[in-house]
Amino acid sequence: MSEDSKPVISIRGLRKSYGDVEAVRGIDLEVRAGEVFAFLGPNGAGKTTTVEILEGYRKRSGGEVAVLGEDPEHAGRHWRERIGIVLQSCRLDPYLTVRESLSLYAGYYDAPRPIEETIELVGLTGKADARAGSLSGGQQRRLDVGMALIGDPELLFLDEPTTGFDPSARRQAWETIAGLRELGKTVFLTTHYMDEAQRLADRVTIIAGGEIVARGTPEDLGDRESRPARISYREDGREVALETTTPVQTLNELTGRALAEGRDLEGLEVTRPSLEDVYLELTDQT
Repeated sequence: MSEDSKPVISIRGLRKSYGDVEAVRGIDLEVRAGEVFAFLGPNGAGKTTTVEILEGYRKRSGGEVAVLGEDPEHAGRHWRERIGIVLQSCRLDPYLTVRESLSLYAGYYDAPRPIEETIELVGLTGKADARAGSLSGGQQRRLDVGMALIGDPELLFLDEPTTGFDPSARRQAWETIAGLRELGKTVFLTTHYMDEAQRLADRVTIIAGGEIVARGTPEDLGDRESRPARISYREDGREVALETTTPVQTLNELTGRALAEGRDLEGLEVTRPSLEDVYLELTDQT
C-alpha cells in the first residue's frame, strides 16, 4: 500500500472500559481520504467514546488507532492543526462579527486559510459583518464549520451537526457539509438522522452496544436492497399489503389481473425498507 493510499483513520481492536463497563468492544474501522463517513449509533452505544479517542481527547484501554498516520494519544500540535472539530454545541462569542470570529481563530494556526475565502466557502459573504449572536441557526452552523476550516485541516469531525435545527436550517447545513467533499476534505460525521446519513455519506457504519453491527453504503447497508419490497393498495374499500422479493413480477401480475377484471388498484405503492428501518432493527430500537 502506497503512502497516498493509506486510510485517513485506521482502528484495529479498539477497546475502552470504564471500570467493569466495556463501552467499546474491540472494533475495527477505516475511513478513506476525501469521503464523508457517517458513524451512527444510539445513546450509550460507544459512539462518542470512539470519536473522542480519535480526536485525542480520551485514552483507550486497548487496540491500535492511527489518525492521519499518527496515534492521537501521543500526537502534538502539528497533528492537531491538521484536524478540525465541530462540536454538537459550539459557544461563539455573540458580540464578535463573523469576520472577527474567524480572525480570532486564524491566529491559533501557523498557516490559516484566508479569512475572506473561508467566509465565502461557508456561504456567509453577506453576513461577514453581522454579529454571531444575530445569525440564524443554520448560519451559526455555517460559522461553526468556518471556524473548523480556518486552519485548513485535512480531516473534519462533525458531531451531530444539525441537532435541533428546523428543516430549512438543516438543508443549509447539508449544503455546507456536501461542499467540504469538493474541497477534498475527509469528513467524519456522527449523526442519528437517517436522512442526513443517506443524503451526505459515502459510507456508513453503525455501532450498538460497543460493537459494529453494520457497515456499507447508504444503499446497501444491512443488505437493504435485497430485502423484500412492500406493495400496498386499496381494493373494494380495504387495505391490501404484501411483501415480495420479486416486485417487478408481482406488480406485473397484480396490474395485469386488475386490468383484465376492470378493477383499480387505488393508492398503489411500492417501498423498500428505509435506512431508518434497518437502523432501528440493527440497534434493537422500537
